Amino acid sequence: MSTKKNGNAITTEFQFPQPKEKQTCMELIYNGKEGTYFGRTPKSWGQLMLFYTIFYIVLAGLFAICMQGLFASLSDKEPTWKLERSLIGTNPGLGFRPLSEETERGSVIQFDTKKPVEGAYWTGLVDQFLEKYRSTGEKKFCNFNQTNGANKVCVVNVDNFGPCSKETGYGYQNGRPCIFLKLNKIFNWVPDFYENVKTLPNEMPSDLKEHIGNLTEIERKQIWVSCKGLHPIDEESIGEMKYYPGRGFPTFYYPYLNQPGYLSPLIAVQFEKLKQNQLVNIECRAWAKNIIYSGSLNARTGSVTFQLFVD
Repeated sequence: MSTKKNGNAITTEFQFPQPKEKQTCMELIYNGKEGTYFGRTPKSWGQLMLFYTIFYIVLAGLFAICMQGLFASLSDKEPTWKLERSLIGTNPGLGFRPLSEETERGSVIQFDTKKPVEGAYWTGLVDQFLEKYRSTGEKKFCNFNQTNGANKVCVVNVDNFGPCSKETGYGYQNGRPCIFLKLNKIFNWVPDFYENVKTLPNEMPSDLKEHIGNLTEIERKQIWVSCKGLHPIDEESIGEMKYYPGRGFPTFYYPYLNQPGYLSPLIAVQFEKLKQNQLVNIECRAWAKNIIYSGSLNARTGSVTFQLFVD
């Protein structure tokens, strides 16, 4: 816009922008008049490349410093946050196998003894789970009368599961299924055992109390396990149960210190006279002074529930 004085009158002229001169494709790549490549002079391109080179070098350096700081705070042998300071806490959970990968099955173990293929599905899952327990290599079977170093690993002897063996199909072919129980691993967690029979909890099953009372003092150093029907109707249908190789996880498996080759101890529970054609809800519980039990459906701790349905 420009202003001109014409005598006593002042006139204003508006200048509209002129359309940019059209360029060919070759001129877009290199403009000889302005000496530019892709719209920038060689000097401008050099400054731009120098800026981004310095920028990414600084960025990579900061990333490397952060990663080194992170790795310096981590250990391959133990977690940084342990026990009370960790998210896992000090209360191990109780798990069971076989557990189907088909989420629609949930925690229900259902099979028909007249259809071998259904039983084979569950025995296959147990075989897959126990495969690592059968792995070849140096094996050390422990007992209560020996002392092991902190880095020694006691191996679970799969030959001690009695009728809950691969040869018998873990009982799924004859309607006497075996369930394998295990505690979740917590680094450096040491169980506080019920060793004195006079201080056993009142809610502990009487048959388990009797079993503990028949053991020697050193054999009482175990995390005990008991299973029962979840509801009164389940108690009537659950029938007789047997535990292999015993009713507890022995002391020589603890503590877990990330030893190479360590595997959680197992207990096999066989349901010998389960009522057929009925869904039976079962709860199994771990017993130790420092295992907190809660039977709440929303926050179950120290126990696990599953369902058995044998056709």
